[in-house]
Amino acid sequence: MTLSARVCANLGRMTRSRDGVELAFDVHPSRGDLHNTTVVLVHGWLGNRTYWDSQIEVLTQGYDVIALDLGGHGESGSGRADWTLTAFGDDVLAVIEAVAEPRVILVGHSMGADAATFAARELGSAVEGLVWIDGFRSLGDEQPAPPDAVAAFVAPFRDDFDAAIDRFVGRLLPNTADPVLAERVAVDMKSARRDVAIGSIGYALNREPAILAALSEVKAPVVALNPADGPSDPDALRRYGVDLVLLDGVGHFPMLEDPAMLGRVLTSTLASFGG
Repeated sequence: MTLSARVCANLGRMTRSRDGVELAFDVHPSRGDLHNTTVVLVHGWLGNRTYWDSQIEVLTQGYDVIALDLGGHGESGSGRADWTLTAFGDDVLAVIEAVAEPRVILVGHSMGADAATFAARELGSAVEGLVWIDGFRSLGDEQPAPPDAVAAFVAPFRDDFDAAIDRFVGRLLPNTADPVLAERVAVDMKSARRDVAIGSIGYALNREPAILAALSEVKAPVVALNPADGPSDPDALRRYGVDLVLLDGVGHFPMLEDPAMLGRVLTSTLASFGG
């Protein structure tokens, strides 16, 4: 029995991760009930589940959809000792287990791609497909960054968080981006819990070794949807079984910058998994 056969739209549900952190999520049943599969939407660093709002209508034409707030983000709780990327993967698992969905497609944006990948490794054959949205533009760096490089990367966020966020958002969006959208993203990030923000971004430089290890255990197809104006390396991605699709006219937040376009590409990508 699918999610849509059991519930109507169920917003603001709560569960707990393995380490006891409260997790907020929304359940959106399919209006067409075409696929016995649930699409799980995972936001990126300092985002929240509302970033997917414009994708819900198109995705629920054929799929049940879950959108969640990772621990420490949005309406989810805090109190985690260490905001590791694998712990965010446990958050995704906890939500899927709470809804008891047997078949899923995981869609992760940015840091959410890490969380979705770690969850996919644990879920095994229950995963029909994995989609990264500007999560990784290349793969192959198996050497961790040295501690001094990590410290230097995190230092601006410790020294002046708001100014570092402004610079960060400026690098993520093209010059043509709507300034209102850019301000929304910056405000969201600046309002984040500092322990969560700084604790998790400290892992950003050392993402690849753990992702490569997880990918080796993920049997589902993996597709990367990356901005066309960014330096993606299709050969490097393909070596690790990741197919690349380029998105025209957007930066790091296609779900906000051009939701209609992303909806079309996502729908096509999900259909390619054959669920």
